Amino acid sequence: MIIDAHTHIFPTSFQDKRDNFFADEPAFKMLYSKKTSKFETVHGIIRDMDADRVDASVVFGFPWKSADTFMRHNDYVIESVSSFPERLIGLSCFDPLSPYSAKEAERCFKLGLKGVGELAVYDSPLTDDIILKMNDVMAVCRDHDAPILMHVNEPVGHHYPGKQEITLKQIENLIKRYPDNKIVLAHWGGGLFFYALLKKEVREAFKNVWVDTAASPFLYDPAIYKTAGTIIGYKKILFGSDYPLIKPGRYFKEMDSVGIEPEDMAKINGGNAFSLFNIQKVVN
Repeated sequence: MIIDAHTHIFPTSFQDKRDNFFADEPAFKMLYSKKTSKFETVHGIIRDMDADRVDASVVFGFPWKSADTFMRHNDYVIESVSSFPERLIGLSCFDPLSPYSAKEAERCFKLGLKGVGELAVYDSPLTDDIILKMNDVMAVCRDHDAPILMHVNEPVGHHYPGKQEITLKQIENLIKRYPDNKIVLAHWGGGLFFYALLKKEVREAFKNVWVDTAASPFLYDPAIYKTAGTIIGYKKILFGSDYPLIKPGRYFKEMDSVGIEPEDMAKINGGNAFSLFNIQKVVN
C-alpha cells in the first residue's frame, strides 16, 4: 500500500486565471507566477497515481489569505474526495493567521476532510506571535484528533521560492506549544529531527510529531532516509511527494538506492499515513 501524504490540487479555473490572484496573494504570486509552475487537477493526480502505483493521496490546496478564495479551493478538495473516496484523503487549507481559520477548519471537518494543511506563513519567520495566533485552529484539530501539516524548511543552504526565514528554535517552539496536537512537519521538519539525539526535551517533543519527505530530491542526499529513520524511527516518516512539483517515482528510486528494510519501507510509504489520517479503506 502506497499513500502519498503531501500533494496539491487546483481547480482548472484557478490555473487558467492565475494572474487574477497575484495582487492580493503575494505568496501565490511568488510560487506560481512563472508559466512553468506546475498545477494539477484531481483528474491529473488520479492519472499520475495510477502511473506510479500510488493507492491513495492526501490532497489539499493553498494557504490563501482571502477567505472567499480558500473556501472555494477547499470546496474543490471536498468535491474531489467525494468523487474518489477510496483514493483521496482531503485536508483544509487557509492562511493560519486568518480570523476565519478555525471556523473554516470546523466546516471542512463536518464535510469529511481529515485534517488541516499545508499551512504556511511565507512572509514572516515563525514568531511566537504567529504560533499563539494558531491556538484556535489547533484546538479544532485536537477536538477532532486530526493532524495538522505545517510548512517548515531548513534554515541553512540555498534560497528558493517559498523558503521562509525560519529557525529550528521556532519550529521547536511550535511543537512544544501544542504538545497534544498531531503535527506533521513538511520537508523533513527543516532538519529538527537531528536534535532528537539530544538527551533532553527534543525527543520528548516529538511524541506527537511526524516529518514528511516533500521535495527531498531537491534538498537532501538520499542518505537522509536512513539517517532520519535511525534517529526518530521509521514510524515517524511519511512519504510525501509535494506533487505535482515532483512525481512519486523519483522518491521510490532514492529509497531503493539506500537499502531500507522492506518493513521500514512499508511504514514510510503508507503504513504511517494510514494510521495517522485514520484511513478506513484504500484501493490496492
